Amino acid sequence: MYRNATKTMRKLIVLMMLALCQFVFAQQVIMNRVEKVHDNTDKFLYRIDPQITKAEYLGEVEVQGFSHDDVAVFGKIYAKAKQIGANAFSLKPFESIDGSKQDFDASNYQLSLYYTTPADFPKEDNIIYLISSPNTKQTIAVNKKNIVFEPRTFTKMQLEPGVTYTISTRKLLGTSIRLAAQAQQPVQYFQFSAFSVNSNPGDVGIQLKSGDIMRLEQSYAQFLTTVYEFKP
Repeated sequence: MYRNATKTMRKLIVLMMLALCQFVFAQQVIMNRVEKVHDNTDKFLYRIDPQITKAEYLGEVEVQGFSHDDVAVFGKIYAKAKQIGANAFSLKPFESIDGSKQDFDASNYQLSLYYTTPADFPKEDNIIYLISSPNTKQTIAVNKKNIVFEPRTFTKMQLEPGVTYTISTRKLLGTSIRLAAQAQQPVQYFQFSAFSVNSNPGDVGIQLKSGDIMRLEQSYAQFLTTVYEFKP
């Protein structure tokens, strides 16, 4: 009986230690600084370059710990930003002792928060961003030219007038889209997802997909292109 009690106690201690480790190393978003609060009802949160775009500095958040759930991370950042009325952000690199900027670390980074008049946000007409899956290496065809996307990377393309662009996941059960330049066409963001099995609305059975191309909302997409690596 004593041995059983000892084993049970050891198991409890191990479980408590695991829970403590998960708590200590859990990803979190902290409001590091609040300079001021702006009163606005803007729903978006776009990236800016504060050296180019006129903006009012409001505060700063810090992301501590890595998570593969980019939607959840952005949701936390968005909630903090809206607490002080921010509608814009920029990456704020950490500085080394010698004053040089450190390389980006996805497990610990800072974002400066701003308010910018909507008319002052820069435009990128007829630009598309192609964003990889967070976990899966994929090969994507752009006008039959294969491009390899490592996880957590993206590239940027200019749509040229008179050219139709076909972007495909290349697989039998995959997805393809066609794009073309248009007058004053706003920037577009697309993310690739890996193989999935989904319910098939309206039909019996399931729907198998070997790759999807999803169009992203600009705020979330600009967050991804801040924390993912650019590949020309």
